[in-house]
Amino acid sequence: MKELLRSTDPTIIAFASALLQGEDIECFEVDVNMSVLEGGIGVFPRRLLVHVDDHDAAMQVMRDNEIDLGR
Repeated sequence: MKELLRSTDPTIIAFASALLQGEDIECFEVDVNMSVLEGGIGVFPRRLLVHVDDHDAAMQVMRDNEIDLGR
C-alpha cells in the first residue's frame, strides 16, 4: 500500500474514495480513529492508501478531479 492522499477534511477523503471506487481502484483509509485521541477537533490528518500497482492511476484520478493531495 502507498499513500495517495492526506487530509483533515473527511469530506475530501469520502469524495476521493468514491471516485476511486468508480474506477475500480481499491483504497483503504487509515488514521480514522485518531479523533478519539484528539477530541474530534480535526487536527490529525487522515490518509488514503492504494495498492502500489494502482498508485499512478489513482494519482491521475485525483489530478483529473483537482483534489489536493495534502503533501
